[in-house]
Parts: sequence; structure tokens; C-alpha cells
Amino acid sequence: MKAFHHSTKWASTPPEVWREWQLRQLRHYLTHRVIPFSTHYQRVFAEHGINPRDLRSWDDWAAVPFTSKTDLTVPREEQRGFVLIPNEAALRREPAMWWQVLTHGHAGARDAADDEFRPVLLTSTTGRSSDPVPFLYTKHDLANLDKAGHRLMECGATQRDFRHMNLFPFAPHLAFWQAHHAGMAFGTFMLSTGGGKTLGTDGNIALIEKIAPEVLIGMPTFIYHVLREAAESGRRWTNLKRLVLGGEKVADGLRARLRELATRLGSPDVAVMATYGFTEAKMAFCECPTPPGTGGSGYHLSPDLGLIELVDPVTGRPVADGQGGEIVFTPLDARGTVVMRYRTGDVAEGGLTWSPCPYCGRTCPRLLGPISRVSEVREMHLDKLKGTLVNFNLLEHLLDDQRGIAAWQIELRKRNDDPLDVDEIHLHVTPEPGVSEEDITAMVRRRFLEVTELRPNVIDFQEIAELRRMIGIGQQLKEQKIIDNRPKASAPVRKANLATP
Repeated sequence: MKAFHHSTKWASTPPEVWREWQLRQLRHYLTHRVIPFSTHYQRVFAEHGINPRDLRSWDDWAAVPFTSKTDLTVPREEQRGFVLIPNEAALRREPAMWWQVLTHGHAGARDAADDEFRPVLLTSTTGRSSDPVPFLYTKHDLANLDKAGHRLMECGATQRDFRHMNLFPFAPHLAFWQAHHAGMAFGTFMLSTGGGKTLGTDGNIALIEKIAPEVLIGMPTFIYHVLREAAESGRRWTNLKRLVLGGEKVADGLRARLRELATRLGSPDVAVMATYGFTEAKMAFCECPTPPGTGGSGYHLSPDLGLIELVDPVTGRPVADGQGGEIVFTPLDARGTVVMRYRTGDVAEGGLTWSPCPYCGRTCPRLLGPISRVSEVREMHLDKLKGTLVNFNLLEHLLDDQRGIAAWQIELRKRNDDPLDVDEIHLHVTPEPGVSEEDITAMVRRRFLEVTELRPNVIDFQEIAELRRMIGIGQQLKEQKIIDNRPKASAPVRKANLATP
């Protein structure tokens, strides 16, 4: 079965057909592109005695070693091992190359190989927990980015005559480039503002006033603050139809507040949709529109472009469909930088499902959230005797869902800045207008205790402008909502099941 380009057929193929096709495509991809041209995976497969032609079942595939962030944080010369760099002799043996020579001559075959393998674009990880890692794209990858972008537009039920505004920062970052390529592939108007770092909140508001877009695309916290500033200054944005969010987790409470702000601006029927993507996948996945109050639909995947597995975060063993687990990604058609069985550190708590989407009817696989970070389970030394694992994913959702809080940041410190003393949680917070500091303090202490059996040591109230600066709203690729300022190396991360606190 071939992969369908720019068509809804790809989203209605039965799961058993997809699974058979994925395994066949995986063997072909490994045999003809990854193993011959990636020095890293040549070594890994040889060391473990794995021949890709012998992968006949998903149990066979589960025996292939994972790739982790640690594997990527190596010297630059070793990072080249993840890039598909063809040698001419091996390429000449490929039947596809013979066909290129027969149909287009030697010069045409060289041009085709150049388009397939020569890097033309670089994005990178944000480097929040380690040095940024570059990911290279070829023209072949950009065609896949177009395909994924077109599907984002289709899944989001946008229209070609809608005006779209991309509020992601200008940067070598997947979120910006995916939004740009989505507009180009769909053939629609897309204005990129560069976010707050380029124009600031006021500049973005002025452009939205002038363009009157139907769709805003950007980081949820920045879009929230743009809408909040616009509503408080009495703007009327009656054209808004979609708010498309990426780069951060999106809690149900934040969705509700975005809808409320859009209603105040004159757009009561706006759909709020989240996307899920990561640098290593070189693509993003989208929710479809859902009625207010129903939460998200799940992230609609592209099974012809990538293989998603869910594994137990502790054991690494695959989990059944419908069970929560850590997301593991394998491309099925990538060039440039390639990672196989890549452990993302993200946990889809609702699992993976192939059942038809209850909102749009697509039968492609969907990741069901919320999506949490394994790395946000941190060890806190709250007394002198032992460490306590604290799931900060739960606290993020608690604070995002809580009405009355306009912005927040959790800061981890050591008492008296002494590396040998106990850990402390400092919460920086800005109340919504009309909400008292006393009410916020009582609510936060009660809700923290209910969710984690802890209370923040300090609740520090900030003006909204100062807290925006501290978080990096509109300035940073990953806004700093949880920051670790303990005067030593960050506490060890322990893999844990994030379904419970």
C-alpha cells in the first residue's frame, strides 16, 4: 500500500492494514536507507546481531535498542553518525537509482540523489536540559514537512480563504517551520510575526487588528496574553475561528479561558486545538475541532510518515493500545538526521487508539492526553532524611486549570541557598483582576496539598509584566514555567509512572 499524499484516504485505512504496511515499510527503510548510510545504526545493529530483513513481527522490533537524548548529546563528529550520508558505491546498487539513470540520465540521477540526501535546513532542540542538538532536513524531508503541514490544516478544518497568523518566534525550531510549511502546502495566507521577541505583545496586537485573521497559531501562554491584553483594551476581533497551540502542554482550564477571552473579543465560536510535535520527529500532529467543554480529540498521527509506540516508562516494554506509556518515535521516510526507537520522555496518559475519532471520524491512530514529561518527576529533599518524588506535571495542570490565576512560575530553591539544606518550592503568581491575594493563597495551598501532599514554601505575588519577563513569554522557545535554581546539579530524574502522583 502506498502512502497517500494530500488526501483523506490515509485517515480511513483499517488499522490492521496500516500495521502490516508499517512493518514492511520499516524493513525496507532500514535495509535501503538507514543501515547503509547511518554509521551510528550500522554499529548498533551489528553489535546486537540484528538484520533488518529478519524483523517479521512487532515482537522482533521491540528487541531493537532505544535511542535516547543521551545518545544525541555527544560531540559534533559523533552526531554525524545519525545523519544519512550515502556512499556512491552503495547508492549505485539501489534499484531506484538504476531507474533514475534509465529515465533521467546520469545527471538527472545525481540531481535526484542530491535532493534526497543533501541537507538544506537545520532545526535544533531547545537545549533546556542540555546543549541544543541539530537536526538536518533535506528537500525530501521538506516535502514530508509539507505533507504533515497539509494534514494539520485538514485536520484542523481550516479553509483556504482563511487568514492565518503564525505567532511562533523566528528560530531554527520545528514549531515555526511546521506552521510556515503548513501554510505553504495548503496554499493559504500565512503571516509570520516572529512572536513577542520580534514585535512584542503590542506589535502583534496591532498586526492582528490590521489583518483580522481567522486563525492564530502559537505558544498557548503567548496567545493567552495577547488575547488578554486585547480584551482588556476593548478590542473587537470578530473573525477568529481557530486558536492552534503548540510548544507547550495545554490544560483544559487554559482552553476554557482562551474561549472566554475570544468570546469577550467577539468570537464566541472559536475552536481551541493543541498540536504535538518534537524536534526529533521533524513533524507535528494536530487535534481536530471539538465542542466547548469536551477537551481535546487526541493527536491525529500520520502512520505513513512515522511509527509511534508506547512503552512502560520504567521497564521499556510495549504497552497495549489504550494504556498510558512513554512515546517512542521511529521515522518511516526521513532523510537528514534520523533517530530510531527514540524515547521522547513524553508520556501519553490516555494511550494510543485506532478507534475512529468521535469528532471527525478519522481512523488514523491518535495519541490521547494529557501528555506529561518524565523529566518533570523530580526528587525533592524536603527533610534531612529522604527524598520525595514530586510530579510537577500535576502541578502544571492544577495551576493552568485554576480560575483566578493569570500567570505563574514554580521555582525550586535550596533553603538559604545552601546546597546541603532542604529543597523549597517558591510559587510566583499573578492573580486575575478582581481576585484577592488572600483567596489565591488559600486556594493554592489547599489544591497543592490535595494533589501532592505538599504546600509551596513561598507564594510570591508579581505584576503581570514582571512575571511575563521571568517566564519569557513571547521571548523564549520554551517558556520557563518550572525553573530549578537549586545551587547544585539538577536533582536526578527517576523514570516513574506518571498516572499517579
